[in-house]
Amino acid sequence: MPRTSARLLALLSLLQTRRDWSGTVLADRLGVSLRTVRRDVDRLRELGYPIAAVKGPDGGYRLGAGAELPPLLFDDEQAVALTIALQIAATTPGNGLAEPSERALNTIRQVMPSRLRHRIDALRVTAVERPIARPATPVDGEVLLAISAAVHAREILRFDYGAEASDVPPRRVEPHHLITWDGRWYLIAWDLDRDAWRTFRADRITPRTLNGPRFIPRVLPGGDAATFFASTFRGSGDASGDWPCQGTVILDLPAATVALYSRDGLVEEAGPHRCRLTLGSWSWPGLAAAIARYDADIEVIGPDELTDAFDRLARRFARTAAGHGMTSPTS
Repeated sequence: MPRTSARLLALLSLLQTRRDWSGTVLADRLGVSLRTVRRDVDRLRELGYPIAAVKGPDGGYRLGAGAELPPLLFDDEQAVALTIALQIAATTPGNGLAEPSERALNTIRQVMPSRLRHRIDALRVTAVERPIARPATPVDGEVLLAISAAVHAREILRFDYGAEASDVPPRRVEPHHLITWDGRWYLIAWDLDRDAWRTFRADRITPRTLNGPRFIPRVLPGGDAATFFASTFRGSGDASGDWPCQGTVILDLPAATVALYSRDGLVEEAGPHRCRLTLGSWSWPGLAAAIARYDADIEVIGPDELTDAFDRLARRFARTAAGHGMTSPTS
């Protein structure tokens, strides 16, 4: 049986991976009895984790959201991954999160055990942006959170926009999607005063304190944010969108994380810790390989050619992992 501290960490990690767990399955995964699982759940509750009991034949558990942030527990791999992500955010120009990321990095480093701190100190990551014609303007993280909250709550958003904000009434929109493209954040919304779809740069938005009433979402032209955004910018000359192969996937990563690595793709939120990525390439295998670099679970939205390319690469990589050499160029 693992030590209590290690077992608590394993239990917490399991509870974070899906909504409900039965007591029997948890006991089996941890290699302990149901009684031990109940005691460990009580210990986590004492530490501040809101774990609710779920009714069932053998009982179950669900990790809820608490009113306060309880002590965080990370295994070694999680701590290293978090540190690397914060280093990238802290050194990425123009993302508006550099200073809070640096503070978070220092806080985490102070509570790390010495064995991990030495490993992290030896690893220095700096994000280098590729040159672009128009550098991105930093966006305040609080602005992104305010816009995202209005999108998810389906509440009318009121904000001042641009340098002329003091001379005109605030904009009133139905916010639909918060996306990032080419280093900038954009809001796609229905403008209530102009009775039309509009795309707003997030760095020019200053939200008003109170949102308006809830609204019923309208159907976005083109069917999704990627199609709408690409068609809008293709007409204005801001984006070509002319890759011969273009596909869309759902990644099991937050939009903000994917945006750190994606300059050529269109990223939009698709739920908690998930995002929708539209990307182009010169070939379907090349596109599949570019998407695979994000190191996350992938759900292909379309087209079928992209699914076939993933299948082709999977078979090729399986042969490589098995130690076999090259076969025919078409396999």
